[in-house]
Amino acid sequence: MFNRTSLQAAAALVSISLVSGCGVFSDSESAGEQRIVVGTMSSPSTLDPAAAWDNSWELFRNVFQTLVAFPTGSTTPQPDAADCKFTDTSSRVFECKLVEGLTFSNGHKLDAKAVQYSIERIRTINVKGGPNGMLGSLDKIETVGDRTVVFRLNKSDATFPFILATPAMSLVDPAEYPADQLRKDGKIMGSGPYVLDSYTERESAELTKNPTYKGFADRKNGGVTIKYFDDSDAMVTALRKNEIDATYRGLTAEEVVALQEDKPENKSLQLVESTGADIRYLVFNTQDESVAKLPVRKAIAQLVDRDELVNKVYQGTAEPLYSMVPKGIAGHTTKFFDRFGSPSEEKAKKILRNAGITEPVELDFWYTTDRYGSSTAAEFTELKRQLEESGLFKVTLHGKPWKEFQAGYQKGEYPVFGRGWFPDFPDPDNFVAPFVGKENVLGTPYESPRITNELLPKSRRESDRGTVTDEFVEAQEILVQDVRLLPLWQGKLYIAAGEDIGGGERALDPQTVMQMWELSRRASW
Repeated sequence: MFNRTSLQAAAALVSISLVSGCGVFSDSESAGEQRIVVGTMSSPSTLDPAAAWDNSWELFRNVFQTLVAFPTGSTTPQPDAADCKFTDTSSRVFECKLVEGLTFSNGHKLDAKAVQYSIERIRTINVKGGPNGMLGSLDKIETVGDRTVVFRLNKSDATFPFILATPAMSLVDPAEYPADQLRKDGKIMGSGPYVLDSYTERESAELTKNPTYKGFADRKNGGVTIKYFDDSDAMVTALRKNEIDATYRGLTAEEVVALQEDKPENKSLQLVESTGADIRYLVFNTQDESVAKLPVRKAIAQLVDRDELVNKVYQGTAEPLYSMVPKGIAGHTTKFFDRFGSPSEEKAKKILRNAGITEPVELDFWYTTDRYGSSTAAEFTELKRQLEESGLFKVTLHGKPWKEFQAGYQKGEYPVFGRGWFPDFPDPDNFVAPFVGKENVLGTPYESPRITNELLPKSRRESDRGTVTDEFVEAQEILVQDVRLLPLWQGKLYIAAGEDIGGGERALDPQTVMQMWELSRRASW
């Protein structure tokens, strides 16, 4: 139903067809010379991989390399800068052999020492809520010659290759990145598919092909301009005006529904839908007295109506989620529904009264205004309505831009706040481990010895990840008992693009990171 001829392409057709009478661009241009402009509401919070455990990864994936990665269609790590494998039977010694002749885009050698430096600086800097939280199983790193790196783990960890495949483990030039502090000059130097030519915070990033790149990415365009938007309406308007070629992250449910309609304004557009593993959930900071009592958290869990939430706010672009592990990932359950059933004011009131709570509980809910799209404000308005309609809660909403919001929750300033999670890798471990323990990604310590000391270690000894279901089913039961996290919904992923843009269906990897090199402008029509 969507059929697009962009104004840029149409203009080119007029001028070229007068001369040649055939295709718009030459085959060589279509294969890799045309520039693509992508709009997103997911601007980086940092330009240094040592600080990033968020959607900054989108930029990093396209500028840096990792030792292993997830090429399109893969669900297990594949070689990128290196060929890697466990060399023992207990998943504790992981060895990588670098591709010969690797260099950073500035010409500096990318050798084993640079790999060691890149990973060790993450641990040295140890940014709160940063990627060092992923390296708990790493004991030490050794190098053998220029091309061999050996990771020795302090415990069995079959997920370690998955961790190395995340953009958090991007390889950096030791000459450009300080060993004990974050880089502060606003620049990036990597060895990935593209070079970052320029970057304006919250506005744009200009990427061009890295001429010295050696990796798996088959770049189907000559470069990419990423434009960062604060408002999804402005982003869609830019798409309709042909100011951008594609959008990713930030479309509201209303916009997705509108783009699916058979209307003249959609004639030149296409919408690519992918199954998503991204989730949204509430976090309860039990160091704040308003939610320190378990009955308060249980009452909230008893009241939240996920069906109404996703129907009102997300209109079929999301579905209710009753566990932290989403559908499509091994170990998914419906534990929250099993425990609390359908929303019930009567049950919620009983929970509070049995705890001696007779007055409405005053709560502050915090959310980010610009990370997950414009629907977030409507989502929290609906949550407020549901809780206050019961007469059991009085909710005050607070919204902040991502950078300020992130700084606040990492300092433990918010009693209740909303977060989204886009998977680091497609494994149930990644939907449990990051949220528990004293040092987790949420800035709110959540100690659960059974999960962290027993269930996770047991599951990580098993290299066949399809056999670890029991451990994660039990872990989710513990999450339900504690109600420190409240899963809300699981989303679908959409790329809206011009009809002349190809590759959208291949552009999202299992981490839901945009692989910009898959996008291309079709040469002829």
